[in-house]
Amino acid sequence: MAITAVLVDDDEGLCECLVPVLHDLADVQVLGVAQTPADAIGLMAKHEKDWELPILDIDLRNGSGLAVLHACQKRSAHQEVFVLTNMATGHVRSRCHDFGVDAVFDKATELDQFFECCKNLQAHSRQDPH
Repeated sequence: MAITAVLVDDDEGLCECLVPVLHDLADVQVLGVAQTPADAIGLMAKHEKDWELPILDIDLRNGSGLAVLHACQKRSAHQEVFVLTNMATGHVRSRCHDFGVDAVFDKATELDQFFECCKNLQAHSRQDPH
């Protein structure tokens, strides 16, 4: 069974590429894509019981991904949060950690690790269904 995700990024080209790659490489089914914090929070609320993994960027159109992270703080135990950003500085990683993010990946240098973590979520999900 696929991991269900919400993709939050304002780079339309990246999203168009990432959705099929996530499905093919890591069996991640993207429920929806949002480009702004407000849209992301609304999408996640709409699918509150369905999503297992938001994948989000920090630098978003009309705001910051930190607002989305704040909304994720009251998530269920089976729901994880990954940040995939070009802004993976030490400060951003520390802020993400403060919000309880499970992993932070740099888009330019850590895509292999990102996909590996997505695959590991899938393997864990098959062993320990919620």
